[in-house]
Amino acid sequence: MTIQLPEPITAYFAADKLDGDAVARCFTSGAIVRDEGRTYTGVAAIKQWKTQTAAKYTYTCEPLCAEQKDGMTIVTCHLEGNFPGGRADLRFFFRLERGKIANLEIIP
Repeated sequence: MTIQLPEPITAYFAADKLDGDAVARCFTSGAIVRDEGRTYTGVAAIKQWKTQTAAKYTYTCEPLCAEQKDGMTIVTCHLEGNFPGGRADLRFFFRLERGKIANLEIIP
């Protein structure tokens, strides 16, 4: 199934398969990412977050569905990989600003 996502979110999921630099380019300069109970603010911190995550885990991420709510795009994804549990369905809460991601929170 193919779902329609705003371009900045499509770019994020494509970049997620590459590296920290590619992911960081998807965000505004003051963007905030919340993942696994930690907060990363700014492009340099987001790049470091992605680089460290990629060094620790190998995974696939398949967007399953998306909805708009309260000015955010919520994308539910299925992940499989070598992280604890090996499989998870996560929700990615994106807030976009000026054609880039301004805020991303990833939660189960």
